Amino acid sequence: MGFFSGLNAEKYDRKYTDRELARRIAVYFKPQVKRLLVVSALTLAIAGVGSLLPILVSRGVDMLSQVSSVWQSFVVGGAVLLIGLLIWFFNWFMRQVAAKTVADVVAALAVDAYSAAVEHDLSFFDEFSTGKIVSRITADTRDFGELITLVADVVSQVVEALILAVVLFSIEWRLSLYLFGILPVVIVFAVFYRVIARKATQQGMRAMANVNSTIKETVSGIAVAKNFRQEESIFRDFSEANTTSYNVNIRRGLALGVVFPTLNALAGIATGVMVYAGGLSAVEGIVTVGAWYLFILSLDRFMFPVMNITSFWTSIQNGLSAAERVFALIDTPKAVTQSDNRQVPRLKGEIVFDRVSFQYQEGEPVLKDFDLKVEAGENLAIVGQTGAGKSSIAKLIARFYEFQKGSILIDGKDIRNFDLNEYRRILGVVSQTPFLFSGTVADNIRYARPNVKDEEILRLAKKIGSGEWLSTLPNGLESETGERGARLSMGQRQLVSLMRVLVQDPVLFILDEATASIDPFTEWQIQQALGMILKQTTSILIAHRLSTVKSADRIIVVENGSILEEGNHQSLLEKKGHYARLYNTFFRHQSLDYVEHVRKIKLEEQIKQGN
Repeated sequence: MGFFSGLNAEKYDRKYTDRELARRIAVYFKPQVKRLLVVSALTLAIAGVGSLLPILVSRGVDMLSQVSSVWQSFVVGGAVLLIGLLIWFFNWFMRQVAAKTVADVVAALAVDAYSAAVEHDLSFFDEFSTGKIVSRITADTRDFGELITLVADVVSQVVEALILAVVLFSIEWRLSLYLFGILPVVIVFAVFYRVIARKATQQGMRAMANVNSTIKETVSGIAVAKNFRQEESIFRDFSEANTTSYNVNIRRGLALGVVFPTLNALAGIATGVMVYAGGLSAVEGIVTVGAWYLFILSLDRFMFPVMNITSFWTSIQNGLSAAERVFALIDTPKAVTQSDNRQVPRLKGEIVFDRVSFQYQEGEPVLKDFDLKVEAGENLAIVGQTGAGKSSIAKLIARFYEFQKGSILIDGKDIRNFDLNEYRRILGVVSQTPFLFSGTVADNIRYARPNVKDEEILRLAKKIGSGEWLSTLPNGLESETGERGARLSMGQRQLVSLMRVLVQDPVLFILDEATASIDPFTEWQIQQALGMILKQTTSILIAHRLSTVKSADRIIVVENGSILEEGNHQSLLEKKGHYARLYNTFFRHQSLDYVEHVRKIKLEEQIKQGN
């Protein structure tokens, strides 16, 4: 594996000029104008006071060389101490204000990056690694904040250098020309170094994003890895990504390590020139010894910010590259686009697919000129082989993906005209693998309605198997779910997911039913919860259980994105077509266990009523 394999830019990456980056960054600083003015004033104060130090010392040298006294030494020493204290105070105050400013800007940038990421449709996350996206929102925004702090320091030093340049030129312009003559060489070096630094920095960031992505994927799949005894394999994957990052950063360090030796050489040349030329001038009486000392002392203070800009070019390019990566994420066009933002009226729930064509990848159609009408309040089950397009139909209704042709109407209104957030409020979606967030069962149930009370949750929960499923939880509604619901069984996760939809009270319900096997008692409870939802919604059921299929008002059999058959369970069996073959192959074995279990439950209820 080559050092740079896997380090290609993402498809949504783009190049920004420094001017474009500066303009975008300025937008985030606009709300911080007052703080920026304070920081600017303090920066000027630090630079002004700092530039006085070599001037004061040089004047003191001249004064003490003529008439030396303890009092004069005390005055000079006291003035130097006062300047040092002022610089410390101004610097401390500036950093306090600057830290708050940078924190606010970085937070705003992270919010925009996160918002941009979550607003993308699912195709974006299908194509791009979530670990790399997370890296842009966290690590890259942090690197951007470090850039701002560094720039503030360098600006202060540059202002100080400019003030010193004016003073030095007014004292002796010929010595000043020697000093300024080294600047073009430094500037040419900085421009050349910039190109190398930007490229090397971007490669380093991509390598680290690969490491983050690998860690996220391997840790998320740790249970599967342990089940198949692949700990060594996932460690090998991490080690490979980490080694690549290591090699990239070594090469980056070698490529950029030339800066400090070069700058030290330039500084040495400049010092030698100033010592020789200044010494001759002092001997000839052109300048005083104090003035000559001022030039020697100022050389360091004058060259330091210039050298800082160049030596910290890696950090500057790191920050600019980070900003470029974050802005690329923010600027990526959304695949799901709404043509209008109309408020969603009270809907009955009639769904119409009108000649809809859809594909995940170019040239691989999933639906082509697909037509379907679902009546308001109807419960429609969709069955078919894997890859037939069942889940795609549901995901298009939920606007998780953008279809390429045709229209989808709800109560005769194009769903692309609705405000997307408002539209999704009327949807209740349960995915094939129910996802629960860390927290309690109650927290997950009230996810879509944070203000729903425990009493209402309990009232609905007790309608499902008389609430017996709650007794299987260690602390009832306050039971911890664990990460991704790991502390609950698959059946419990499904019940919590259905309860989440029940309290939401949606108009449209989409269920991509889980294929995992569960015990008959839990399945009976799930069917009870499902029945409560189906009574009050228009439902699209991607069915994997016979009990769900039989309860549907209508069943459609889908294959290669087209409807082959439709009808109810009995009529489709009588046709002895595709559905009958699916039933005999996949569904029939589920029927006996479930029917027998329901019969036993009804018998137990009759016995209880008889007692």
